[in-house]
Amino acid sequence: MVTITRYSKERGELWNDFVSKSKNGVFLFDRNYMDYHADRFIDNSIIVFDDGEKPLSLFPANRKEDMIVSHGGLTFGGFIIDYEIRAPLMLKMMEMLFSQFKSEGVKKVIYKAIPHIYHTIPAEEDLYALFKFNARIIRRDVSSTIPMEDRIRFTKERRWSIRKAQSNNIKIMKSQDIDTFMTIEKEVLKERHDTKPVHTADEMKLLESRFPENIKLFSAEKDGEMLGGVMIYESKNVAHSQYIASTEEGRKICAVDAIIDHLLNNVYAKKRYFDFGISTEEEGRYLNIGLSEYKSSFGARATVYDTYEIIL
Repeated sequence: MVTITRYSKERGELWNDFVSKSKNGVFLFDRNYMDYHADRFIDNSIIVFDDGEKPLSLFPANRKEDMIVSHGGLTFGGFIIDYEIRAPLMLKMMEMLFSQFKSEGVKKVIYKAIPHIYHTIPAEEDLYALFKFNARIIRRDVSSTIPMEDRIRFTKERRWSIRKAQSNNIKIMKSQDIDTFMTIEKEVLKERHDTKPVHTADEMKLLESRFPENIKLFSAEKDGEMLGGVMIYESKNVAHSQYIASTEEGRKICAVDAIIDHLLNNVYAKKRYFDFGISTEEEGRYLNIGLSEYKSSFGARATVYDTYEIIL
């Protein structure tokens, strides 16, 4: 017997405990992270229980008119599952969930699958179930990922840029100066892409205070001035660069390259993956080749972040 229950704040501790013990969950699914922007979304998250009231899976989601999104405030979502879930049970859970959504007037579900690099063990039961329910891929973003146990050598150009940065006597350090870094990030995004960061400086400081073991800023400084930085989102298997930015002076001396070299060879040398994030725009239809090639120069290769649509 399987039951579908809407998430409520009273079940926050149960939710977070399940995320921490799941085979494909990351701290982004912790309610202390998800709920920092709760005012922007109508939460429609689900907990699936067995007949003994034991949680079997979680489904972080929000409702937007007649649509369910898993989850609009996160890079990816989908079913978070424990080590016991197998394909037959996933089929049953997805069938029940979609049936309930349909009875509530939902016409389609947008499902952002959790990329395999975040799985502790294989956890793609949902991808098979999506196929069975005639889901179609509506977006595919390309990220750049380094498998840390089998790394590809940096390109000649990248080795040169790192030596240039090191010759300028910059200091690489873990930093708490999120305000300065986010100001640099904001200026770079405005200048180059006419966009702005997903998070404000205050939001990043709040999230870092809640998850100091997961959210970390590494900076390059010279004569007390920050020239660039990399904001890392660290989970069990992946160190992900959430934000990368440098000042004009930092770009001249390749300061960010030196930070990444330090992260790869020292801080995260024993992590399973280092992920640079996506290099695609326009719902995945446009590949920023220059950005993708830059990440590849460190030995990164493609991981896809897929988004599905299910018509109910």
